[in-house]
Amino acid sequence: MKTFIGPRLRRLRIEHGQTQVQMAKRLGISTSYVNLLEKNERSVSVPVLLKLFEAYGVDWRDIAEDDDTAHLADIRAVLQDPLFEGARPDLPQLRAALAHSPDLAACFLKLHRAFMATNDQLMSVASSGETGQRVLPQTSEAVVHNFFRSNRNHFEALEQAAEGFWFGENVAPDDIYPALKLRLRHRLDLRVRLVPVAEMPTSLREYDEERREVRLSEALDHPNRVFQLVHVAALVEQKDLLDDILGRSGLTDAKGRARCRVELANYFAAAVLMPYDRFLAEALQSKYDFDHLATRFGVSFEQACHRATTLQRSGARGVPFFFLRIDKAGNVTKRFNSTDFHLAEYGGACPRLEVHTCFRTPGLILPQVAEMPDRSQFFVFARTVDRPSFARHRQDVRLAVAMGCAMEHVGSIGYAEDLNVRQPHAAEIGINCRVCPRANCDQRAHQAVVLSEPVDENRRGATRYAV
Repeated sequence: MKTFIGPRLRRLRIEHGQTQVQMAKRLGISTSYVNLLEKNERSVSVPVLLKLFEAYGVDWRDIAEDDDTAHLADIRAVLQDPLFEGARPDLPQLRAALAHSPDLAACFLKLHRAFMATNDQLMSVASSGETGQRVLPQTSEAVVHNFFRSNRNHFEALEQAAEGFWFGENVAPDDIYPALKLRLRHRLDLRVRLVPVAEMPTSLREYDEERREVRLSEALDHPNRVFQLVHVAALVEQKDLLDDILGRSGLTDAKGRARCRVELANYFAAAVLMPYDRFLAEALQSKYDFDHLATRFGVSFEQACHRATTLQRSGARGVPFFFLRIDKAGNVTKRFNSTDFHLAEYGGACPRLEVHTCFRTPGLILPQVAEMPDRSQFFVFARTVDRPSFARHRQDVRLAVAMGCAMEHVGSIGYAEDLNVRQPHAAEIGINCRVCPRANCDQRAHQAVVLSEPVDENRRGATRYAV
């Protein structure tokens, strides 16, 4: 397999303030060869990669890492915006842009994200009648989502740290809670105390660093008590590793960094409780039966779903999933993505997704085939999940989660076995009403800014926004 490193090699040379002649001399190769490598007219050989490590201390696996697949998917998703209708570059042009101008492509993605954020904020201001409100930056959740997305929702350093959590000891699932309490006590001098809801009426877990105490609410069920203890262990034991990942994230604001640290600690906890190789093997064997996986690893249904989105290790990848969690009002409360599915970044998810119907049938899996405006299709299945209840007047705090993958993976998913996937009836969905080009959707909640046709005053369509 040929490996091209042109833009990365040029960036490395510029960072060291060298000319092509100087780099060639340091690597012991010809100047013309450096020039050809930088222009991607020659693939790099293994001996040259090893010399790069010796001369510059650069891990050849990092410089040869192929990010083009994820970046290409991101750009193709962005170009489905109706804004680019009639002027979309073809696939060879996109590949050429990534090969020769990766920084320009990254700037294009950043610019479009800023455009989408600003557009949504302006629409929100306009719909509320507030004209003097300052336009806010992206939410910390959106910033963190973009960071996880850029890493394909996989952090190998956290995976390796999680593999050593028990120091080679095999802890049975039914012994893990007491084992965790002992581990926190002996290694970190942390005591765990289960407290009544009345003592923590608005919290599920509190870590008191000064008193060296972790307080868990009685409202937490067993899997979530375990998860919270591993989460705290991550915050304390893996502080340097979390700092290192955050330092390379590009996140600068305090809110974004704090939100990201929490999600990275959650990632670590999931990796400890659901070890990569064992979880992947069980997922493949069970055809991603998440009730089975939750029972097998002593975790919740939602935790098992979330873990499945992270199985993107090179050479041992699972099905690439997206994960979406919503509340009863349709607000997206959590999202993770290892696919090229352009998730709803602003506002609620499309009401045509069956995840919204889950609240009528609690606990049941609802499968469907969903088609985006660009005709790409995804298999999606959804189910409600229960949240901790603090008191009788806070009952029915269900959320719903949706998992989806490209149709090419549908044969690996047991939930698809009852569907006619060869000729599926696809639900036509969109990203968000304000940017969805489906003019006459009977679920439209806003007039789309991308639709220029005025409403026909002499005709009443399926909705008042139908043209």
